Amino acid sequence: MALAFDEFGRPFIIIREQEQKARVRGIEAQKANIMAAKAVARILRTSLGPKGMDKMLQSPDGDVTISNDGATILEQMDVDNQIGKLMVELSRSQDYEIGDGTTGVVVTAGALLEQAELLLDRGIHPIRIAEGYEMASKIAVEHLSNIATKFEFSSTNIEPLVQTCMTTLSSKIVSRCKRKLAEIAVKAVLAVADLERRDVNLDLIKVEGKVGGKLEDTELIEGIIVDKDMSHPQMPKRIENAKIAILTCPFEPPKPKTKHKVDIDTVEKFESLREQERKYFDEMVQLCKDAGATLVICQWGFDDEANHLLMNRGLPAVRWVGGVELELIAIATGGRIVPRFQELTPDKLGNAGLVREKSFGTTKDRMLYIEQCSNSRAVTIFIRGGNKMIIEETKRSIHDALCVARNLIRNNAIVYGGGSAEISMSLVVDAAADKIPGVEQYAMRAFAEALDAVPMALAENSGLQPIDTLTAVKAQQVKEKNPHLGIDCNNVGTNDMKEQNVFETLIGKQQQILLATQVVKMILKIDDVITPSSY
Repeated sequence: MALAFDEFGRPFIIIREQEQKARVRGIEAQKANIMAAKAVARILRTSLGPKGMDKMLQSPDGDVTISNDGATILEQMDVDNQIGKLMVELSRSQDYEIGDGTTGVVVTAGALLEQAELLLDRGIHPIRIAEGYEMASKIAVEHLSNIATKFEFSSTNIEPLVQTCMTTLSSKIVSRCKRKLAEIAVKAVLAVADLERRDVNLDLIKVEGKVGGKLEDTELIEGIIVDKDMSHPQMPKRIENAKIAILTCPFEPPKPKTKHKVDIDTVEKFESLREQERKYFDEMVQLCKDAGATLVICQWGFDDEANHLLMNRGLPAVRWVGGVELELIAIATGGRIVPRFQELTPDKLGNAGLVREKSFGTTKDRMLYIEQCSNSRAVTIFIRGGNKMIIEETKRSIHDALCVARNLIRNNAIVYGGGSAEISMSLVVDAAADKIPGVEQYAMRAFAEALDAVPMALAENSGLQPIDTLTAVKAQQVKEKNPHLGIDCNNVGTNDMKEQNVFETLIGKQQQILLATQVVKMILKIDDVITPSSY
């Protein structure tokens, strides 16, 4: 405890319980922070690019996740250090904003910090480094806009979109059928996109998966899939031109709100009670029939008697359908969700051209397909795969592809991938550094150096000689003044990413640079770390 005395000799405490806290200051604190951030970035570095490795993570309750999606790896990792948590937040914000490039952004931030460490050793003040980085990031982002190319697509010509989604998928586990998955993702996005407003609501795309079959069996369904089957095995399995009543009220006799007890002492009373119940059920079923419904989808369950009655009256029903699915069904079929039987009217029913139950393999697994809906703005991507891991990873990959397609519809500018954009930015920032008089020029050169980390990691993960490959491509870019030259990861034989059709979205790349620079500036400005000491 630090004691001090005021001018009247009265003691007062400056900072309480100081000896119970661990404290790191100045350059030591910055070094420790940079160490932590570099450690996180190093983990992700190997999973960058088409030949990147996957990580296997086991949660405390034994669930295993295999992924090379940066955001997922960091989300599942148990990061204890506060600066490590900042890196997790960094990849998460890239995921929320763009959906793709979560690994790249962390690798870039790690490289920037690594370079900053060398500058700190030379005695350059962290604030000057941060300012130099800020200037460099502005130049880099501006340069990205200059080398970006716009490409036109329409609902008839979707090839450019498909090519860009294929770039995203090529670094994932599903790269062997990336063409098909990219087409599915693009069609799904275009089905729900509003091309005039340039807006896409990804909530309307449902991604479902079921173990079994092979990845090639993945399909896009113009409608909704519900993981349920008909409530009675003898109900029809296929209904054409279905009129769907979507209910949130159960097929049960009403329960009084008060606490109650019914004494039944004679057979007659029991009979009349049963008769009353049957009348209730009859009424409910009749109300559905009167409204013209040919299929009932209910959020709650119903007992055997109601089930039997529905069967007898020829009204197929599905029970226990979740709230989110109900909403999607309502959007797709144009129906209204009805809370009471009395409110059912013909105009509140949803329309679907075909409702069918499909069983998979030799198991009892059945799913309900609701297709040919009146409003096809809700679609489902149905993924099949050999095991749960593959399906989960495919879901994440598809999510990335959907986000890329959405970003392109919002802004159709692209830069070329394979590290070509980074090399080009690095050259421009390096050239700009020569015109800066102050100490910031060192920071800018360091920024240019750090940008090379991404193409370097790409080359390393592809089993190429990293430094040789990078210098060769860099020299070629300078010589030909062609910003489309990158690392030939797949050994196609050409470095021109334009020929290889490797694109990335412009906003995704710009966001990566901006976010990484922001986080690095924040980390560099911390010079005192006070933590409660562990016992």
